[in-house]
Amino acid sequence: MKFFLDTADLSEIEEAASWGALAGVTTNPSLYARIGGKLSDFHNHIKRICDIVDGPVSAESVAMERDEIVRDGRELAAIAPNVVVKVPTMIEGLAATHTLAAEGIPVNMTLCFTVPQAILAARAGARYISPFVGRFDDISDDGLSQLENVVSAINNYDFTPNTVNGEQVEIIAASIRSANHVTQAALMGADIATVPFGVLKKMVAHPLTDRGLDAFMKDWEKVQNA
Repeated sequence: MKFFLDTADLSEIEEAASWGALAGVTTNPSLYARIGGKLSDFHNHIKRICDIVDGPVSAESVAMERDEIVRDGRELAAIAPNVVVKVPTMIEGLAATHTLAAEGIPVNMTLCFTVPQAILAARAGARYISPFVGRFDDISDDGLSQLENVVSAINNYDFTPNTVNGEQVEIIAASIRSANHVTQAALMGADIATVPFGVLKKMVAHPLTDRGLDAFMKDWEKVQNA
């Protein structure tokens, strides 16, 4: 499994990149608004992220019509070679994805919740598909089982003729709320987990690790004082 950071915060991205485990970044309008982002600086901000991260950086179109999504996608893709255009899973988004993929622009179809949506996204030419887990949990449904269904269905078929460079579609487990979400997504074979920085830090932590480290340090102090 690869890890993407779900944020627009440059300091979080820089810190996660220093760990050596960061494969990419996903952003969205909410994440950009959360850091006080301004429309006039959006493209420059995406460029700064791309300068930090070698892997895919998803930047989302906020247009609702296919022609406008395509226009946004072309502008976003021109920012840096590792930009992936993020497009919502809807009819206009499918049409735009089909056009963008045909032009060699990779797409991450987001806000995906069902197997039929995922298959349509793959057929349209999406390079990545982002099923949401936590938002299912918010309505008392089982987001992990829905993710597992999407992973199984997509892995049943060969979508390489549809993607830009003939790659297999990769599933990004999105709307991740806990380290357990990551564990379960990995066990079912999701290709990528995109996680908030807080969850990424919790993935490293364990009370037994802390307890063991504390014991080592106390014993080493005895050695130093012997």
